[in-house]
Amino acid sequence: MTANGAGPAGRSTGIRLSAPAPGWAITSDVVVVGSGVAGLTVALRCAAAGARVTVVTKAHLDDGSTRWAQGGIAAALGDGDTPAQHLDDTLVAGAGLCDETAVRTLVTEGPDAVRRLIATGAHFDADPRGEILLTREGGHHRRRIAHAGGDATGAEISRALIEAVRAAGAGRGDNGGTVELVENALVLDLLTDAAGRTAGVTLHVMGAGRRDGVGSVQARAVVLATGGMGQVFSATTNPAVSTGDGVALALRAGAEVSDLEFVQFHPTVLWLGPDAEGQQPLVSEAVRGEGAHLVDAAGVRFMVGQHELAELAPRDIVAKGIMRRMRETGGEHMYLDARHFGAAMWERRFPTILAACRAHGIDPVTEPIPVAPAAHYASGGVRTDLYGRTTVPGLYACGEVACTGVHGANRLASNSLLEGLVFAERIAADIAADPTAPGEPVIPGSADNPLLASEARYEVQRIMTAGAGVLRSAESLAVAAGALERLHTAAVEAYDRDGKTAEPCVETWEATNLGLVARVLVAAARRREETRGCHWREDRPERDDHDWRRHLVVRLTPHRTLAVRTTEGAGFPPVSTAGGVEDRAGIGDDGAAAYSLAYEGAQPDADPRRVPHRDT
Repeated sequence: MTANGAGPAGRSTGIRLSAPAPGWAITSDVVVVGSGVAGLTVALRCAAAGARVTVVTKAHLDDGSTRWAQGGIAAALGDGDTPAQHLDDTLVAGAGLCDETAVRTLVTEGPDAVRRLIATGAHFDADPRGEILLTREGGHHRRRIAHAGGDATGAEISRALIEAVRAAGAGRGDNGGTVELVENALVLDLLTDAAGRTAGVTLHVMGAGRRDGVGSVQARAVVLATGGMGQVFSATTNPAVSTGDGVALALRAGAEVSDLEFVQFHPTVLWLGPDAEGQQPLVSEAVRGEGAHLVDAAGVRFMVGQHELAELAPRDIVAKGIMRRMRETGGEHMYLDARHFGAAMWERRFPTILAACRAHGIDPVTEPIPVAPAAHYASGGVRTDLYGRTTVPGLYACGEVACTGVHGANRLASNSLLEGLVFAERIAADIAADPTAPGEPVIPGSADNPLLASEARYEVQRIMTAGAGVLRSAESLAVAAGALERLHTAAVEAYDRDGKTAEPCVETWEATNLGLVARVLVAAARRREETRGCHWREDRPERDDHDWRRHLVVRLTPHRTLAVRTTEGAGFPPVSTAGGVEDRAGIGDDGAAAYSLAYEGAQPDADPRRVPHRDT
């Protein structure tokens, strides 16, 4: 049982975004939400198996995070490299919280998944003999990063997959499968049948195409591939569409999320000034992989001696090293020095980064690049098994929105595109093997859940940047939790008192989603009383394997409180749903304690209760 009378995982909370009732509907076999590498790979594989697939994406097909990926995709493709070596590097980067079974799945299936991506039409940079060129990034002991267009890997992968999906949409899919595209659409909530099984989604099409306003896509399987939630912070490498919509939808649907406290801050983001907000230009880790050095204003290489790999240490270590040096020197940023590359190498290997720097008045050929950490990647997300199944029957998650157990406390560089490929293929195989159809969907009327005002988005970002950024403490997190709770409570009280809420629209739906994922992130960060991976607690500076080599799993209760429990160890417990139980090897039942973050009507600034533990 969970606290506050909440039901078991997978049972709908009954909470939905306030929105008009759906005014139109289409029917499909599978609806995929998102159009990055994960979503489009699922769509292609499902269509190849004969399914009718509807891809719903928030903007245009190529507006997600995939096309911004500069570095590349990691896989054991080179001479002398092996999946075992890739596994070892991933486990080290994950700081003791990777699920080894999930990582082994990733690294063993990864090379063939990349080859299938190439067969789909993606072109990677190669030498004159046609061998794929490989480079290194942080945390990798081997050259295993395949790249395209120098530093435009994501754009090339996106191009190839979009072309293949459009071909399938034109009726050329194998076995009669098709792909229908719905662009400029924000997915609102999950549809279920009377038994609680997934039956589709509600969505709002933003005035484009032949459908407009709120409608529904009814399907037997829903795949969340919505990307990250970087917009919960003021400065991020994520595009504007990354507002945590998939995690928020899953929480309202009753699914479990995990590891949301582990937000990776990329160490080398182009510093544009202390007041810079929104999406910031990334300076890929591959620049350091090719030999660039991190230096302070005096030209000192401060990462030397801090880690055996110096500038190529895992990202959390490099980000912390930069922050420490900024504190020591009083600087607002550090520098990435790659002047020794010369103009020809910059133009051939990193043309996108070179153009971005020059657009902001910096020429990396002749001067060091000012850099500082910024929010980059969510290592946690909607908890899944090895086939992408969540704790809600028929609901899958893949890519950055998911928590497969691969990344642990800190993602290894360039594992994200590979994770999207490998687990997308597994999801498609599971959907094809399970033809279970839901009952008739329970079509909601107009929802009555109060929304945050559109301007609350910027307040959430300010709160999160100040209290839950790279450096965290019990005090900063308590302040953030209290401020977020006041935003939430004010909206609830206004609705309960006089029925008023912010007008339903894209801006208020996004703000409300950001507010929910921010509450979960801060709640988990407060509970994890240690420093591990990319979760850096100044008041708890040491890693604590005795008490904290385990995961925090969070659900939203019907009372809008957050119920949190800890796992027994680094492995995830089984994902038990009405549709079956995962086959993750070596993982037993989760007997850990559960308790609620009873913020509503309680004292949001009070110190949280200590999590009860058992030795592993």
